[in-house]
Amino acid sequence: MATPLAYTARYSHPAAAVRAAFADEQYWKDRIAEVGGDNAKLNSFSANGDQVRVELVQAIAAELLPPAITAVRPGDLIIPRVESWTGDSATFEATVEGAPAQVRGTVALTDAGTGSTATVQGDIEVKVPLFGGKIEKAIQERLTELLQSEEEFTNTWIASHR
Repeated sequence: MATPLAYTARYSHPAAAVRAAFADEQYWKDRIAEVGGDNAKLNSFSANGDQVRVELVQAIAAELLPPAITAVRPGDLIIPRVESWTGDSATFEATVEGAPAQVRGTVALTDAGTGSTATVQGDIEVKVPLFGGKIEKAIQERLTELLQSEEEFTNTWIASHR
């Protein structure tokens, strides 16, 4: 059974400013450099009208992982991730190289007062008998930390690029 992923990013900028950042390749390059982890990279970026597609790879160092994960999958976790935006909504998918783990979900960006919010809803699924739930919980914690870092980065980046 999958573990839910739910997070709400709060931006101090309106949705239009957040969308504009997401449609800027330099934003993604800067974000991956700032919060992507060791060996993170932007594999591809495309923007056409209100559609944006980003493919990136992030890594979580083995020493940051709980024993439940390193016992099943030793070494750093290499995580290919794809985000596809159309206007104010997105889908995302991430996998873990060499492991039966997958994260999928959606993001909805909406104005909120003078700022905006991005509501993330998804599922984390690890198909490993007995340990799958523990690993999903650990991934959920790491993803929540990453989403918080991306939220902080986005607020700072937009403020410095207006």
